[in-house]
Amino acid sequence: MFPIHPKSPAVRRAAVAAAAVALLVPLAAACGGDDDSAGKKGGGKDVRLTVLAASSLTDVFATAEKAYEKDHPGTDLTVSAAGSQELAAQVKQGSPADVLVTADTKTMDGLRAETGTPTVIAKNRLVIATREGNPDRVKGLKDLARRGLKVVLADDTVPVGRYSKEVLDRQGVAVKPVSKEANVRSVLSKVELGEADAGIVYRTDAASAPGKVDAVEIPAEQNAVASYPAATLKGSAHGAAAAAFVKWLGGPEAQKILRDAGFQKP
Repeated sequence: MFPIHPKSPAVRRAAVAAAAVALLVPLAAACGGDDDSAGKKGGGKDVRLTVLAASSLTDVFATAEKAYEKDHPGTDLTVSAAGSQELAAQVKQGSPADVLVTADTKTMDGLRAETGTPTVIAKNRLVIATREGNPDRVKGLKDLARRGLKVVLADDTVPVGRYSKEVLDRQGVAVKPVSKEANVRSVLSKVELGEADAGIVYRTDAASAPGKVDAVEIPAEQNAVASYPAATLKGSAHGAAAAAFVKWLGGPEAQKILRDAGFQKP
């Protein structure tokens, strides 16, 4: 067999073909790197979404997270729960995140430059949380002004704090809280631990602590309705996947999870 000369046409053709393959491989990889299809059912590159959620969504979003990841194996959710005002501060400071869900429309409206168009996914109402068994016999809002009763409220900068102030002011009830907390879960915790006799929380928060607190209903005509808007964040690196999750929150599976947790229809 005769040896092939290094400058023969066959060698030159083989070299050109190898170079072409070398160029196509990284190009194909780059195209695959921009695939944001992990928010949909099926394959695609794994996407990690950070969801900033109001404190009152802590438990229900833990359930929603598992359901979504099971149905969307390409997406890994991380839920960060805090008071809505704290979440807003994080967004304004540019903290990396993909989706925001607040416990009021006012907070969301203040972030129009940072979010996509919000959609309300659920509603909630207030109740009075008391120590288990309601030993102080709290029956309504007016009892919260009773001398000697230790009441804790959320700070006025927090949605639940603003709602609480609204309902108390409407009824002409002047409460001197022993403390004002940064989020609704802190209010609930104070009552659970016996550090307060009563506090105003969302109905769903009281329901999350069976055997630890009792819930005294506030009549509808005295109550306030909390709306929970969800929106994508413009700074998200995974816009399509974030939008898919927000859309899912308004769909039947997520809505059932929210209803089962005591949230009302949007």
